[in-house]
Amino acid sequence: MKTAEELKQIVKDKYGEIVEKSSTKKTCGCCGTSEKDYTVFSSDYTILEGYNPDADLNLGCGLPTQYAQIKKGDTVIDLGSGAGNDCFIARALVGDKGKVIGVDFTEKMVEKAKENARKLGLANVDFVYGEIEDIPLPDNTADVVVSNCVMNLVPSKEKAFAETYRILKSGGHFSISDIVTEGQLPDKIREEASLYAGCVSGAIDLKDYLDVIRKAGFRSIEVQQKVNNELPEEIYLKYMSREDWEAYKNNGFGIFSVTVYAQK
Repeated sequence: MKTAEELKQIVKDKYGEIVEKSSTKKTCGCCGTSEKDYTVFSSDYTILEGYNPDADLNLGCGLPTQYAQIKKGDTVIDLGSGAGNDCFIARALVGDKGKVIGVDFTEKMVEKAKENARKLGLANVDFVYGEIEDIPLPDNTADVVVSNCVMNLVPSKEKAFAETYRILKSGGHFSISDIVTEGQLPDKIREEASLYAGCVSGAIDLKDYLDVIRKAGFRSIEVQQKVNNELPEEIYLKYMSREDWEAYKNNGFGIFSVTVYAQK
């Protein structure tokens, strides 16, 4: 069993590789941290105002900005901002008088995002290096927090949502897209580090996920979207026998993309 620090280093290394590869070819999506994996959770951003192809590394599992009720003049914080995709969408919504801050713990992602912001000439979009379990921003900063397929990668979701609560203003809210499960995820897959970096084995049961949010102090919790996103069979067969796979299919298990809303 890997420690929290080992898991975080795996994620950081994998997403650093994605940045390096992005200059030459399209990456393989949230669950595609290697060429052998598959794009199964990513969403189409191209229809949204503010979309920038240089910032889209195909790493999300939803469109949280569509559900986040962002208004002109808001301060929006994106947790796990990557190359800036959701931040630039949020910037189109907050306008010139608003502010958008992206937080990411992969140095190469922060550098890439800042480069993209410079190219776009956006003075009110900033990116900072830091962990979601210890966000380097003051209390009561954000009107809205968004995040896209990132919380599932954080070892301590309790700390992550406690920090989300801290940085939100009173009456503020979040809209977070993420990967969750229903039913028991097979241990062989949960232990697989490459899948951990690619969304799946860091995911927890939806009921437990909502309970973490509730215990952090949030109210008006709502699942805004839920989409069944089962992985291809061949991925499971890399880690289990055909017999185990047949038994697994019959136990009611599912992998879902969800977008969750809650207020402080």
